[in-house]
Amino acid sequence: MAVDRLLPSQEAEDLLDLTRDLADKELGTRVDRHERDETYPDGLFATLGAAGLLGLPYPEEFGGGAQPYEVYLQVLEELAARWAAVAVATSVHGLACFPLATYGTDEQRQRWLPDMLGGDLVGGYSLSEPQAGSDAAALTCRAEKEAGGYRVTGTKAWITHGGKADFYSVFVRTGERISCLLAPGQVEGLSFGRPEEKMGLHAIPTTTANWDGALLEAERLLGDEGQGLQIAFSALDSGRLGIAACATGLAQAALDAAVDYANERTTFGKKIVDHQGLGFLLADMAAAVDSARATYLDAARRRDLGRPYGRQASVAKLVATDAAMKVTTDAVQVLGGYGYTRDFPVERYMREAKIMQIFEGTNQIQRLVISRGLAR
Repeated sequence: MAVDRLLPSQEAEDLLDLTRDLADKELGTRVDRHERDETYPDGLFATLGAAGLLGLPYPEEFGGGAQPYEVYLQVLEELAARWAAVAVATSVHGLACFPLATYGTDEQRQRWLPDMLGGDLVGGYSLSEPQAGSDAAALTCRAEKEAGGYRVTGTKAWITHGGKADFYSVFVRTGERISCLLAPGQVEGLSFGRPEEKMGLHAIPTTTANWDGALLEAERLLGDEGQGLQIAFSALDSGRLGIAACATGLAQAALDAAVDYANERTTFGKKIVDHQGLGFLLADMAAAVDSARATYLDAARRRDLGRPYGRQASVAKLVATDAAMKVTTDAVQVLGGYGYTRDFPVERYMREAKIMQIFEGTNQIQRLVISRGLAR
């Protein structure tokens, strides 16, 4: 069902209408086939870029949409309600643009950002490593400075769009500290592992990247040497909101499927939605979705006002992804045996929800961030 949204402007309402229409036509009609066959949706991100949906929160002077973050996140939610993998990849693209948009020089932004925000270049975010997932300070991939730039050696892991992206924001160790490099998608000395065989989000590959002495030009350093962790963590606050919005969209899709089924299926002479036990379950699902949406919008509005929002971003990511896991599981229960089959999408929703409790910082890490904030 259409979500009754409180949007800040008529422009935002028109944008959400455009998003719904495009998502229904371009995502909703393709998702089942690509997720079933585990095939990449060639050309789809160019379509999203042409519609202006890949650069919404960034400045107009570089080709962005200059939209408030609360509007951008609701666009992500609408995309996720049709196709979670594509919405997650869109969020990750926005995350990959953040280091350049926020810490790059004017010359760097003029050179690369317009193509990134316009969808000509789709990005990946490369922070994690096999032995350093949530512990970003423990990464070992190195960039040695030499006359021609930085020579990168090491392995990165869990890269959304790995092997498909046109650029990567890569975090590497320079000396004893972490720095951020804007790497091209293809360069001599860079190769990618076989895509991970995942539980869900099958249409978008997740891979490792192997850096074997690849040389990146010195002008691809974003910010100062040693500023990488500051860049990474500030980007992740925004990225966690993106995942919260994606999780909310996924939960909304599961709720809609469950409500539709409950209004069609009859037992003991009446629709199952009219049985109190089932009706109460649906009510709890609806309350969880609404609560998730409220938490991410609260954090986004703080961000838009320039106020601190790191703790609220962690709360939003925690609440929304836990809600998505519960709501999608309950949707399977509402459909009964049919929910366990691939004839209905709710089993896919449940599989897709699980990873959202893990990436962009596990929910255990979110609890750690929140508790440390309270301790301070």
